[in-house]
Amino acid sequence: MFVLVEMVDTVRIPPWQFERKLNDSIAEELNKKLANKVVYNVGLCICLFDITKLEDAYVFPGDGASHTKVHFRYVVFHPFLDEILIGKIKGCSPEGVHVSLGFFDDILIPPESLQQPAKFMVVALTLVSSDETEQVWVWEYETEEGAHDLYMDTGEEIRFRVVDESFVDTSPTGPSSAEAASSSEEDLSVSQAWAFSPGGPAISPGA
Repeated sequence: MFVLVEMVDTVRIPPWQFERKLNDSIAEELNKKLANKVVYNVGLCICLFDITKLEDAYVFPGDGASHTKVHFRYVVFHPFLDEILIGKIKGCSPEGVHVSLGFFDDILIPPESLQQPAKFMVVALTLVSSDETEQVWVWEYETEEGAHDLYMDTGEEIRFRVVDESFVDTSPTGPSSAEAASSSEEDLSVSQAWAFSPGGPAISPGA
């Protein structure tokens, strides 16, 4: 589930941090940059493990900061295919069961990977003066006495197997030449994020 990934980056240390130990300043900057970020085709970065090599630091004209090329190892969440994990159901939707590991929520178990036969239901909540509903997947568990409905309720623990992973690059792309003229007149807002979504079949209703 967690792996060590070797990385190389150039770290900028501002002048007001020169009084600190170099390794401490570099570790802080690396964690600011990478912690809780998904690196494309690598995984979710958790924390710095260690620094393996520091190359010479340089100060460039017009910039009082030092720039150091750093070789380091980072703890990354990247489950293996067929790995079995334990999480909690975050919610249900027609797309499947959404699962959270506490620190990572982008896990989806699609309907075809649930224990079969399974059905999707919208259940009315039995609260006084409330007409709220809840979406839930139900496993129709067959026994000698007939079928029993086992509800996959929000907050319940679930085991699942990782069968696929996907990294989606959602960074913005420039407009085509045909759109360039019109786009300058529009109010555009740009967002950038990475998505990392391992999903798999439930094992117990199942890396």
